[in-house]
Amino acid sequence: MISFIVPAYNEEQLLGATLQAIHDAARRVGEPYEVIVADDASTDQTALVALSHGAAVVSVAHRKISATRNSGAKLAQGDLLFFVDADTRVNAEVLQAALKELRNGAVGGGAAFRFDGVIPWYARLLLPLLVLSFRASRIATGCFLFCTKTTFTAVGGFDEAYFGAEEIVLSQALRQLGRFVVLRHSVTTSGRKLRTHSGLEVVTMLWRIGRQGRDGVKQRKGLELWYGERRDDRQGGS
Repeated sequence: MISFIVPAYNEEQLLGATLQAIHDAARRVGEPYEVIVADDASTDQTALVALSHGAAVVSVAHRKISATRNSGAKLAQGDLLFFVDADTRVNAEVLQAALKELRNGAVGGGAAFRFDGVIPWYARLLLPLLVLSFRASRIATGCFLFCTKTTFTAVGGFDEAYFGAEEIVLSQALRQLGRFVVLRHSVTTSGRKLRTHSGLEVVTMLWRIGRQGRDGVKQRKGLELWYGERRDDRQGGS
């Protein structure tokens, strides 16, 4: 069985589309599956949206994405784990390709991605290079990562020392156990952070992380792009 694990914090606006896309993809593929939403101290209607879309909900209060993902995984009954961000839409093609790789011996993987809606010019220029770098480095993006439950357990899940880049650390750990793939197929994730934060804010955050190295993602401070107050995305996505 496939277990889809969706970490969420105040995601009532986008979560419904994410869960509907998961249901549509899984039904098209024809595999048994479950959907688990790990609701991390949301103050909006995230949990109700999840329940109304047929997901099981585990309520936690970590405010740390790595720990929230692990809490969802603890409830998983499937032998294949798919971690999908609450603002990311999967499709049957990417799901089918991932299942094929896992059943051909891959220990895990990720996929290419595209942003919804209008994004800044610099992001449009850098996106192809970013996708190529993830594929070349065999590193999954945080919005979509899959693996077997056996290998996830073997490496101890997501490293909870990290507030960010936990998907990179897990990718590197899984690669030590076997073949880790990054699919050419794409998922669609929200471009809201790029729309609601200036280029200077994004560059400053990336520069700070680059200067501090791993220590920079082992603290919430400086990761406002993910942990700061949610800004209104007036342009929205498509």
